[in-house]
Amino acid sequence: MVEPNNSRRLMIEGNPALIVIDIQKGSFLSGSNSGIPHMEDNVERLRRARSVIDAARNAQIPIIFFQEIHRANLVDFGRELDGSEGIHCLETNPNTEIAADEVGLLPDDYVIQKRRYSCFFGTDFEILLKGLKVDTLILVGGLTDVCVHYTFVDAHQHDYFCRVIGDCVTGSSLDAHNASLSAMEYLQTGGVRTSTEVIQQLEMFGQTNN
Repeated sequence: MVEPNNSRRLMIEGNPALIVIDIQKGSFLSGSNSGIPHMEDNVERLRRARSVIDAARNAQIPIIFFQEIHRANLVDFGRELDGSEGIHCLETNPNTEIAADEVGLLPDDYVIQKRRYSCFFGTDFEILLKGLKVDTLILVGGLTDVCVHYTFVDAHQHDYFCRVIGDCVTGSSLDAHNASLSAMEYLQTGGVRTSTEVIQQLEMFGQTNN
């Protein structure tokens, strides 16, 4: 029988970056209006992410914002509409814009647009991470069971240390949210963290490194 390696790494290994995944204006609409199902406390979870964003900014830790966006003729959806999601995040819809007020977006922040779920797929994400010399990715946003999960998996396979803030991500349902958090914790012990402990670690990192 294989014995699991349950040793926890430090919450921050090397240099961290905060990855804000798809917190867009439509994220604050009801699932039926946004085209994507959401957990009941979706808005509360996404608003909580702002405290982590502010802590990262105060600690001078890079913040990378992602925006899911699709062409109006639907040509880049691929198989994305074969499941539970309806048409969403069209470039012609103002609700596709990043929720700038809610996340505190600044003009010179890093923003990457993506056509698919994973932040790595078809983007220059890894080029930016290498330029910033990032080792640890801290994830907030949505959906826990889709874009967050697939980004975590790809980051894991690219040998980054991954941390997802469980109370600052929102899933398509509570069951899907919890299952994805468990799957991510399976990949990296200590990969699921709370906003309280992450903010504390970010503050300590900023005091030590700036």
